[in-house]
Amino acid sequence: MTREGLELIKRMEGCRLTAYRCPAGVLTIGYGHTKGVKEGQRISQAEAERMLEADLVYFEQMVGMLVKVPLKEHQVDALVSFAYNCGVAALKGSTLLKRVNANPEDPRIREAFLMWNKAGGKVLPGLVKRREAEADLYFKK
Repeated sequence: MTREGLELIKRMEGCRLTAYRCPAGVLTIGYGHTKGVKEGQRISQAEAERMLEADLVYFEQMVGMLVKVPLKEHQVDALVSFAYNCGVAALKGSTLLKRVNANPEDPRIREAFLMWNKAGGKVLPGLVKRREAEADLYFKK
């Protein structure tokens, strides 16, 4: 993952050192870490960084398995950010992935990113901004 991709994820996730429920109701800590989080859990900044690094290894591997065409690093970063936020299952069944695998330069990939702007059935401004940032990174020149 490039520094730009990592910074996008950090900026969009934010970092909270005490467990909280995200807008979708999932217990979360650090930079969007969800696995094994307990109510009231507290971590250090260093732990948050380690959790993010470990999580990103998994998401990079999964994106690598799902994408069947060569991509530029920034395109991979955008898809990793998407999968990190929406989940691997969401990416796997998405129009976004179908379009990437059919033609990684298809301009309709941008609108496929932008479709994923809801949590709990509601459009969230933060998700609109994140999808725009991911699409911008994907199509970076």
